[in-house]
Amino acid sequence: MAFTHYFPSVSSVSQGKSPRQWLVLSAVAGAVLLSACSKKETPPEPVRAVKLVTVGASPVQAQLEYSGDVRARIESRLGFRVAGKITKREVELGQHVKAGQVLARLDAKDYQLSADAARAQLASATTQRDLAEANARRFRSLRAQNFISAAEMERYEANLKAAQATLEQAQAQLSAQSNQTQYTQLLADADGVVTAVEAEPGQVVSAGATVVRIAQDGARDAVFSVPEDKRAAVKIGQSVQVIPWADESGRLSALVREVAASADPATRTYLVKAALQGEPMPALGSTVRVRPAGMGMGQEAGANAIKLPTTALRQEGGNGQGTAVWVYDAASSTVKLQPVKVLTADGNEAVIGSGLAAGMQVVATGVHVLTPGQKVTVYRDKYDKSKPNKPQAQSEQAQEAIKTEAAAEAKLAAAGAAQ
Repeated sequence: MAFTHYFPSVSSVSQGKSPRQWLVLSAVAGAVLLSACSKKETPPEPVRAVKLVTVGASPVQAQLEYSGDVRARIESRLGFRVAGKITKREVELGQHVKAGQVLARLDAKDYQLSADAARAQLASATTQRDLAEANARRFRSLRAQNFISAAEMERYEANLKAAQATLEQAQAQLSAQSNQTQYTQLLADADGVVTAVEAEPGQVVSAGATVVRIAQDGARDAVFSVPEDKRAAVKIGQSVQVIPWADESGRLSALVREVAASADPATRTYLVKAALQGEPMPALGSTVRVRPAGMGMGQEAGANAIKLPTTALRQEGGNGQGTAVWVYDAASSTVKLQPVKVLTADGNEAVIGSGLAAGMQVVATGVHVLTPGQKVTVYRDKYDKSKPNKPQAQSEQAQEAIKTEAAAEAKLAAAGAAQ
């Protein structure tokens, strides 16, 4: 039905048509039917073009370097020794202070009242002691004349000793209350710089709560963190080079004096403190770059090593192969996986420790779309000077197209002449 719908019947074709034309129409109809009934074949997967790099040894340029900051050797967290309400803060953040300078004050009224009460108790105890002393002196004279017994004399001596003890207790109580009053003033215990303010006027603080932090003048450290795999290479007394970020010309030397015994719970790195040496010292809190000496980075700066772009690396963690690269086999034009060991990074390149040899060709990009044994072609840059220039190639292609078209026209003309 479909055939008769689109094409005329044989009888209608035969009317007014030549046998040659009828044959042509029949051939076209058959071709249409065959194309409609046959399945479309799946086109073969295109051969991918890959960029290659040739493996070779080159000098390592990068050095092992960590970011750190400058801190005071001693940084005190100062707080009041008594509880109370802060009435005034005398210093500001970043201010340099001297030893004994008042940093903040508490409301001291209650402590002054307690000191007054202790002072009154001291006066009472003094009076009682003086009375007991006078009685003891008078009864000693009577005892010398045998007007009183020894037991009576001992009682007065005991009263004098008790009064003297009460007086000493009152004196100690007054001293303690006086100290409490003085503790309402927070004093700097050394020269330094205020690095933090953690309480403001009007705030009620408990005894010992940090109010300000003071970085004491004197020795300073370059503080930085190292990863777990470098922890064992850091030793006490090891030399490091410290480069201030703001002034790279002012380089200083330092010696490692402290290495954290446990890793930071958040970053899983180990804190290292290196004592700075020389002058002038960088400002507190300034950023520095620290270059340790001989910390086992696998390849020292200047040494020759095999380096590859990081885009050439492929992680094969699923099958336990670790890091691998695609090696190109020129004989079969295929690629295969080659496990490698990465030592460290040198800028945007990875330093390879094992798995490759000089002269191998490795796929540099697109490693995630390849499969083992896949056929590939080598990518050629269209601007490569080793190939003919682009205008010349286009001219040759145009001439070839003209020749092909002329040949086709000649064939058509010959067929028309034969008819």
